[in-house]
Amino acid sequence: MITDTLFTFTTEPKTPDDVAKMIATRPFLVLPDKGGFATYSPFRSGPGYAATMEHSILLDPSAQGRGDGRRLMQALLDHGRSEGHHAMIGAVSSANPNAIAFHAAMGFDTVAQMPEVGRKGGQWLDLILMQKLL
Repeated sequence: MITDTLFTFTTEPKTPDDVAKMIATRPFLVLPDKGGFATYSPFRSGPGYAATMEHSILLDPSAQGRGDGRRLMQALLDHGRSEGHHAMIGAVSSANPNAIAFHAAMGFDTVAQMPEVGRKGGQWLDLILMQKLL
């Protein structure tokens, strides 16, 4: 996804060590047989943001459309709520309309559109911020 889409503004693939560090330092839910994961970490640093998280969710295209993404996201939201977090943020590329629709279906509201703040593949991309209160 990092190298083949405009869905993330990241351009460098994650190494196995990068992934291991993510798994060790934050909630990390996996669909082992379906090729998907969801995780979250603090939205911003500082004590005033301590209850606001930003998530990432990825599901292999072959596994989409079967409800697995919805179940994974719901488990992530439930986990965040159980940990006392108040808000979950999704930062979605404007090049990913399916992700925008998915988040809306999960009860996320679009709270901001930041024009042309991302650049990848020679294109300027908008960042859509979507929020769900837990």
